[in-house]
Amino acid sequence: MTKFSIVIPVYNVEKYIGKCLDSVFKQDYKNYEVIVVNDGSTDKSMDIVKKYDVKIVNSKHKGVSSSRNLGVKEATGEYLLFLDSDDYYEKGLLKKISKELEEGLDLLRFQVRNVYDDIENIDFNEKPFNKTTGEKAFNKIINYHYIESVWCYAIRRDYWIKEKFTFKEDTVHEDYGLMPLVIIKAKSVKSISFIGYNYYRRNGSIMNTPSYSWTKKKVKDFYEHYKYLIQEIETTNINSLYFKSFVSNSLILKICELKGKDYKKYKRLLKEEKVYENLLDDTVSRKIKKVALKCSPKLYYKIMKG
Repeated sequence: MTKFSIVIPVYNVEKYIGKCLDSVFKQDYKNYEVIVVNDGSTDKSMDIVKKYDVKIVNSKHKGVSSSRNLGVKEATGEYLLFLDSDDYYEKGLLKKISKELEEGLDLLRFQVRNVYDDIENIDFNEKPFNKTTGEKAFNKIINYHYIESVWCYAIRRDYWIKEKFTFKEDTVHEDYGLMPLVIIKAKSVKSISFIGYNYYRRNGSIMNTPSYSWTKKKVKDFYEHYKYLIQEIETTNINSLYFKSFVSNSLILKICELKGKDYKKYKRLLKEEKVYENLLDDTVSRKIKKVALKCSPKLYYKIMKG
């Protein structure tokens, strides 16, 4: 059986897709398939892709969520890997994770390096942990990020299918809208220290577009993801205190990107939706943080940044 299905959405990335695919095909572990989803590219991206031994799925331009969902449907591997087309794998990643996978493991997490054009790269050396439950893993992982990305995981395909996971289409921040559930619902999760994913923070990428209208779109989608996450966790028997606190903290931080009346609108909306009530207050510092955020999220984070 094929071990890994690597799903790569492609849309107008002719400058980057060659390096991305090279990083896969130069791996010293070969039991994998590559599924490239052509998200309606109009440049020479697909001319480059066709030089590699990949399975191509063609689609109209619908975005990364749709492309990932289409790729999963075509996958046959035991584990799913998601790779963005402007990013690339570290040498030896597939061999390393193949050795670290344990029988029936739902999720294997590996580490990430942020790669920049004009500043020094940043390695995220987060503390690894041995196999544990999704709930315990979630409580460890949330100490590092307010959005957990799908591309630093190998995910057992049978688990993905059983839980009917899908990325919400026509939205951004799709990882925030799904990965908290993928992690916490898992029966077994393991994290390793190997830095295997190079996340290229290129200027002009979809998530780094500077326009304010795009900022408002990101916050709106983030809020919709939040509502979905809260709704879904309520259907489980999982202890959701840390889950609710994490997704709420993430949303509160996100609205700080807004200005003026837009910020005030969401600040009011979060109070009406009782988002702040989800924050943990089991320690003195958390109690103080909760009160401060309810008063002014922007001021709190400004003070925290020093």
